[in-house]
Amino acid sequence: MATQLEEVKSNHMTADMFTGKKIVDREGIEFGKVKHIHINPQTLEVSGVTAHHGFRNDFFVPRDYIDRFTDETLLLSTAPVRKGIEVVDIDGHKIGKIKRIHRVPDTNIIESIEISDRVMHSKIISKSEISGIGEKVILKITKAEFKKSE
Repeated sequence: MATQLEEVKSNHMTADMFTGKKIVDREGIEFGKVKHIHINPQTLEVSGVTAHHGFRNDFFVPRDYIDRFTDETLLLSTAPVRKGIEVVDIDGHKIGKIKRIHRVPDTNIIESIEISDRVMHSKIISKSEISGIGEKVILKITKAEFKKSE
């Protein structure tokens, strides 16, 4: 039995309408474009989006980071943490880059980040040690304190 497709209401959108839109934070920093919309199969709610930024630089943006969609962009309420971005200490001194992001499997909430400060050396820092996120991740500790940590 087939049913006729009704007209889409003005307050409803399809997932196809979001793909390809720019992802921008409140400071105007562009993080790529929407590649996929992730939907929780049990609740049918949007759980996040996959952002595409350059060759093989896709990353997940959880729903909690999303403010709203506009006609041209996906506006973020918070800048996302992603692999490869620079990490600095509380004084702005470069420490390294994010090598890996450790998330809680059920919720996708960040637990910690692994920072590579040399070619073969990395350290794991908990989420509580992160002061700010933007173009760079800013830690609450100094470079000396980072070097002393395990």
